[in-house]
Amino acid sequence: MIVSNMFFRIFCAIALAAVTVVSVAGSELCFHRFAKTPRYDYSKAGRQSLWEMFAPDQTNEFFVVNGDTLRFIQPRPDNGRSLTDCDYRQVARQLGVDIASIKAIVEIETGRTHRGFNDDGSPIVNFDLRVFRTMASRRKIDLDSFEESHPLVFSEGGATQSEHHARLCKAMSIDSVAAIQSTFWGMFQIGGFNWKSCGASSVSHFVELMSASERSQLDLFAEFIRSSGLLPLLQAKDWSAFARGYNGPSYAEQGYHTRLAEAYQKYGVN
Repeated sequence: MIVSNMFFRIFCAIALAAVTVVSVAGSELCFHRFAKTPRYDYSKAGRQSLWEMFAPDQTNEFFVVNGDTLRFIQPRPDNGRSLTDCDYRQVARQLGVDIASIKAIVEIETGRTHRGFNDDGSPIVNFDLRVFRTMASRRKIDLDSFEESHPLVFSEGGATQSEHHARLCKAMSIDSVAAIQSTFWGMFQIGGFNWKSCGASSVSHFVELMSASERSQLDLFAEFIRSSGLLPLLQAKDWSAFARGYNGPSYAEQGYHTRLAEAYQKYGVN
């Protein structure tokens, strides 16, 4: 019993030593874990995936860009598990909709793979330059001055996830908050500018939740359609009105509402 007690005390001492200490230096938060956490070298942005930069076994859990301190924890590749029927059933019940309605949205946003994560464990993302210009302007950032130094951000972009992640990382070196807000995240492709509507406490909290699991992405989606007033439209299966609110005013040009209705019929009423 005495030996057991001693080991318990040692364990507690180690646990306390491992606690992250936060100190304030001016307007910038400095995070320490035993030794000061090194800041990410953004000269490498665009050549590494978010998983490589912010994997849990790396020391880059906290980073600061232009005075914005963010915490970015990616799951290991085997932690972004797929949603189960139980997950769909629980959230569908909470929302008062059928499972087919939710699955239809997933199919339109992420295709038949129904995935919220890439093979390397990073979340599915879609960086949007047009939105980035808007978000940067609101934050009083002159993007024109970065076009020569950050050509990747202003390129036409590509269709692969590695290209989207590379552009996002490079955009974050200009302004991390504007870049995150200008990206569409996860299996429901929710814009980062909607972080408050998703129930997140901050932009960084939104990214943490989007990076946690597909169930976390589903919960963010549920909160978003509740707070944005879209839930009654989804409950009524008013695909046109829902598409207008969820996809934007140009939804009809892309046939978003008709594709949504077709996907719903495919999954039937659950």
